[in-house]
Amino acid sequence: AVGDSSLSRRDSLLLEAGFLAVLVAPLRLLKWRSTAWRAHDTVTFWLVRWLLFRLMFASGVVKLTSRCPTWWGLTALTYHYETQCIPTPAAWFAHQLPVWFQKFSVVATYIIEIAVPLLFFAPMRRLRLFAFYSQVLLQVLIILTGNYNFFNMLTIVLAFSLLDEEHVGRWLGRSKRRHASTWPPSLRSLLSTLLELSAYGLLVYWSVQCFGLEINWEKRLLDSKVAFTYHEFTTWLRTVTLPLVGLGFLSLSWEILSAMYRCACVRGCFWKLWATLQWAVFATATMGMFAISLVPFTYIDYESNSKLWPGIHQMFNAVERFQVVNSYGLFRRMTGVGGRPEVVLEGSYDKQTWTEIEFMYKPGNVSAAPPIVAPHQPRLDWQMWFAALADHSSSPWFTSFVYRLLQGKKDVIGLVQVDESRYPFSAQPPVYIRAQLYKYWFTSSAEGSQGPALWWRRQRVQEFYPTVSLGDPTLETLLNQHGMKDKTPLKRSADALLPWLLRSLRQLSRPFSGPTILWSLYLVAATVCLLRALGRRPRGGAPPARHKGPRRGEPADRGGGGEKNGQVRRKEAKEAEEKGEGRARGAADGHADGLRGTKKKK
Repeated sequence: AVGDSSLSRRDSLLLEAGFLAVLVAPLRLLKWRSTAWRAHDTVTFWLVRWLLFRLMFASGVVKLTSRCPTWWGLTALTYHYETQCIPTPAAWFAHQLPVWFQKFSVVATYIIEIAVPLLFFAPMRRLRLFAFYSQVLLQVLIILTGNYNFFNMLTIVLAFSLLDEEHVGRWLGRSKRRHASTWPPSLRSLLSTLLELSAYGLLVYWSVQCFGLEINWEKRLLDSKVAFTYHEFTTWLRTVTLPLVGLGFLSLSWEILSAMYRCACVRGCFWKLWATLQWAVFATATMGMFAISLVPFTYIDYESNSKLWPGIHQMFNAVERFQVVNSYGLFRRMTGVGGRPEVVLEGSYDKQTWTEIEFMYKPGNVSAAPPIVAPHQPRLDWQMWFAALADHSSSPWFTSFVYRLLQGKKDVIGLVQVDESRYPFSAQPPVYIRAQLYKYWFTSSAEGSQGPALWWRRQRVQEFYPTVSLGDPTLETLLNQHGMKDKTPLKRSADALLPWLLRSLRQLSRPFSGPTILWSLYLVAATVCLLRALGRRPRGGAPPARHKGPRRGEPADRGGGGEKNGQVRRKEAKEAEEKGEGRARGAADGHADGLRGTKKKK
């Protein structure tokens, strides 16, 4: 659980990825001559890879620059699973793993987030594929152990920028390239293999040296520790930040020049000019996006940030409010080292008997299993986690939340519990509300075997929010202090289409939870895609025969499709027919000449 992995980070990533999708998606301006592939596609698609690099590299670096003792001691994951915002049931099992494995998992996280992203720009495709699967493995493990809404799925989508069409074609069974083993291997193949092995060996050597990896044969475990100091790390970071900018610039320049060459290979003067014009526009936009992204990227080292050209800072300041480029750095510090802080709301009618108000997703009932809600984003439950990290005065919205519950507002209650039967004050709003601060811990496997199955154990710490009621001076003071008193609602046209449509959608979706609605939409979309794919299949008749490749020594067919092959077959049949007629005429003429010769002899 981290204090700085706020919702804004995830929303910022969604904004930046959405803006890049505008550049990457085909425009298809001329539909009558549009193709799925454009010469400059690799240029704009490179920005997705650059975004992935900035996200992962910065997320790994900030764990060490924050000087968090849990990250430096490699013990962060011994706290993470139980203190993250909304854990999953798998997080309980991950929390039971031995400490040496948790420490090794932190080492693996550092390797995947700091070292492996350097391979994103490797010229060898197998190194990029290794980087792809490393990133996907990390994100899948995070998805299994934590509910981080769409964030990890979006990161996996960004990681697809490391793949090529051939590899994706293998997944779909449409690979066109045939890999024939040749011996001896070519010099290029040999050098490529040696470079790949060198990269893997360097990665292993760096990991062992920097984290003191050593097998303890007596205890049968893997020891690990950070073998460098904070000063050494910041010196290294200052040394590599600007060279990494140069590496990105060289990689982008190569993509731009390659795209320019492909534009020159386009047939037709008009289409070549059109392709070159598109290349110029999108290459300029890509270079501009790359330039302004250098400002938030170099936030990881302010000395490198100050060395950037002033014009780049001016460009960034001009577009900063649109958040088209952002700085990243998730899981900077671990919170809840002494236990997971959790706010528990309680309501009462007589100030004597108090009833807890349980939320749909956040921990409350110690016997309730952690939920699985991704990719849904339960904003209120997340904000309750952040509110527990400080005093209630740091979360002004909490006072307004309590006020609405005292009023019995249906829309607010729906954020707490969709099923009204699970809300203890559905019949009548509570007269009094207060909030207590607890510390929560996952139970151990030994505790679960001794009695009823409990997921959590907890201990009360202190009062988080005082007891208040409607008209209470304390509540009125807090509302006035934060400017949250009831205001006259804005007057809207009763027959406006958009408000009516939104109200109707809310009424339809009110009985269902967020995950149910999202997964229903995903299943509908998947069903539509499946039906469209089945609709393209030919109906009736025998399935088309597979085209067999040419035998060794025979010339391969270089295109033309079934129509061209049919023309060739008809032409060959006609030639054979003409040859047969010629043989028949020759035989008839020979027979006639033989008869004439016989008559002459007679």
